Amino acid sequence: MARPVWVLGAWRGVRALARGHAAARTYTIVPRPQKKVAQRCLVTTPSMQHGKYEWEDPKSEEEIVNITFVDRSGKKIPVRGKVGDNLLYLAHRFNVDLEGACEASLACSTCHVYVDDAYADCLPEPVEEEEDMLDLAVFLKDTSRLGCQIILTKELDGMTLTLPQATRNFYVDGHVPKPH
Repeated sequence: MARPVWVLGAWRGVRALARGHAAARTYTIVPRPQKKVAQRCLVTTPSMQHGKYEWEDPKSEEEIVNITFVDRSGKKIPVRGKVGDNLLYLAHRFNVDLEGACEASLACSTCHVYVDDAYADCLPEPVEEEEDMLDLAVFLKDTSRLGCQIILTKELDGMTLTLPQATRNFYVDGHVPKPH
């Protein structure tokens, strides 16, 4: 019985016969099985860009989180967010002057905010990258955080965030981010 040999092409089999390998055994050249080609499939889930989730209104009263921004002039801006909102993108939605030059990639400190003392312990500890960026922020306080790293939870309902008097943009000179 012939022993199948996997070859890349017919020439490989011919060369094997020419070298005398067929004298001891009988070989049958069998084409290599075809690899399965990836099929395209239709995905019906709508895609979400960064910050797009924050542009959706809450679906129920249980997921509403009320927060207040205090801008540089002292004006209070009440904002109605929902559980899971990123604070930076939520501020962009409601035209709060929170820059966010790096667009939440932890590469600047322009979304620096002061968290109300009563809510500072409700937030998770900052990661090392956030602490590194906060070291570059001006007017740093004990309750300073980057707005792009604050994700709203129900425990943060009623929180007040104050914007510092100035931020320093080391990311790109003159870059002004635009909401998506």
